[in-house]
Amino acid sequence: MRIALGIEYDGQAFSGWQWQKGKLTVQGAVEDALSRVAAESIRVICAGRTDAGVHALEQVVHFDTKVYRKPYSWLMGTNTALPEDVRILWVQETPEDFHARYSAIARFYRYVILNRPMKSALFRRQLTWHFHPLNEKAMQEAANNLIGEHDFSSFRAQDCQSKSPMRRMHFIHVRRENDKVIIELCANAFLHHMVRNIVGVLMEVGSGKQRPDWAAEVLGARDRKCAGVTAPADGLYLGGVYYPPHFGLPRHPIFDYLPEDASRYTPSESE
Repeated sequence: MRIALGIEYDGQAFSGWQWQKGKLTVQGAVEDALSRVAAESIRVICAGRTDAGVHALEQVVHFDTKVYRKPYSWLMGTNTALPEDVRILWVQETPEDFHARYSAIARFYRYVILNRPMKSALFRRQLTWHFHPLNEKAMQEAANNLIGEHDFSSFRAQDCQSKSPMRRMHFIHVRRENDKVIIELCANAFLHHMVRNIVGVLMEVGSGKQRPDWAAEVLGARDRKCAGVTAPADGLYLGGVYYPPHFGLPRHPIFDYLPEDASRYTPSESE
């Protein structure tokens, strides 16, 4: 039996998603909780690994088991065994050919910037704080240069393990909600630190240090040294993952913005 889960978590206390010996990770917490419910060892595969301090509105994982539990039992039993900063949102049995990573058509991330003179006392690690006013319209103009299929070498971490720097950026939306600037990015897949490096460029533009067409220059350089700073992990959320409709999994409304041919750009397993 193959089962998929949607998972929400606050990443500030964790050393990232992926299991690491001697460290607190989201994967470790989820597998421990599932194993208690199943009364056997459970290992999960995720849609996309998140770094230390990064949050998730909806991470998706799958696991295989011969143990039968009702979906409600998986949901409530696992949540009871999880720490308070991790929650299972939904549970669904899937066909055997479903794969949380390789079946995904697109992923979206949300980055939230608190743009005001004072830091937040309530959301210190859930938002990135930026003191100087940001021009969200200039940021959107800069972001438009990154839409489409490109070599994103300028936006990948030096230790990125992906064999190919090519990615298809479906859309980037930049908007302001009072004292917050929210950036939502959707692509077929993302390179290591790609979102944070893009946000770093957009913040340079938004603060007036660079003009909007600088984003196109950075992209064209294919050199990480040209892209400036990496935005902090605070404020970054894995927002959701989109799968082919026949799997019947929950879908975030933002995927309504996906182009009709999005499935053409699903990365291969080698990427």
